[in-house]
Amino acid sequence: MVIDTLDNLSKYESLNPLFKDVVEFLKNNDLNALEEGKHQIKGGDLFLNITTANGKTPEEAVMETHNKMIDIQIPLSVSETYGYSPACTLPVAEYNEAKDITKIPDVVADCYVTCRPGMFAIFFPQDGHAPCISEEPAIKKAIFKVLA
Repeated sequence: MVIDTLDNLSKYESLNPLFKDVVEFLKNNDLNALEEGKHQIKGGDLFLNITTANGKTPEEAVMETHNKMIDIQIPLSVSETYGYSPACTLPVAEYNEAKDITKIPDVVADCYVTCRPGMFAIFFPQDGHAPCISEEPAIKKAIFKVLA
């Protein structure tokens, strides 16, 4: 897991060859101006989801992992808190291969981090994360999905 400001995202390009394309996309696009939905960047290897999620309490947030994709999550409208636990410590749950997601309900995260607009969180396949924690009723956010 990585937490930082968007100004520093280019410093992490060496972690994955597609991160450079994310940085380029951000230089050339205003995330707040994009329509909600899926935006293809490099086919199934790199795409962006713009969505508005309901804010949840830490108890309501569902822990998830991804086997094939890395998430770069960017809150756009309000701060968002993420629960974090190493995937290797989470209970076994059913993996949905079509959606590349394992949802693990009823798990309390080991720790929590908060990103405000202008920041990002990167979650790798080894990172269990419970997104969308906020006291606000809605969180507009961008999620880059990057092939691991």
